Amino acid sequence: MALHAFRSLLHPARLTATLVLILFVTGCASLAQRDPVRINVVGIAALPGQGMEMRLAVKLRVQNPNDDAIEFDGVALELEVNDKLFATGVSASKGSVPRFGEVVIEVPVSVSAMAVVRQALGMIEGKPANTVPYVLRGRLGGGLLGGRRFSSTGTLELPAPTKDMPQGGS
Repeated sequence: MALHAFRSLLHPARLTATLVLILFVTGCASLAQRDPVRINVVGIAALPGQGMEMRLAVKLRVQNPNDDAIEFDGVALELEVNDKLFATGVSASKGSVPRFGEVVIEVPVSVSAMAVVRQALGMIEGKPANTVPYVLRGRLGGGLLGGRRFSSTGTLELPAPTKDMPQGGS
């Protein structure tokens, strides 16, 4: 009886299905052990815009705290400022983040005139602040599962008004 059960396991279709199941389970288990990618905004520079849009180059430091390098083919991101969507951008850049390493990626983003108006109105309505909260969300493209999503939060420091600034009036 045991020999018959063993022979039925060796049937090509069952053997293939068993191997696929084992690979799937071990593959999922290895993916679950990866630490998330860390992303920080390390610079923002002005780019030439068109019409009523503003263009910025956002520099991101991508840190890989894992044992394996991360290959990427494309980057997409969106930036919220004061809980409002402010800018979006994509880049077709390719590269690799080495194991326990980091790289800086530059992504051009577009800011619509309406986003600038919304932010200005929000600052006028609220009390003035020296820091503005931001949320950065995005995806590094590529890989077997279509890439890796990331999210980062922080605050942007605004320059404080100087006492020498004219106050208006007469």
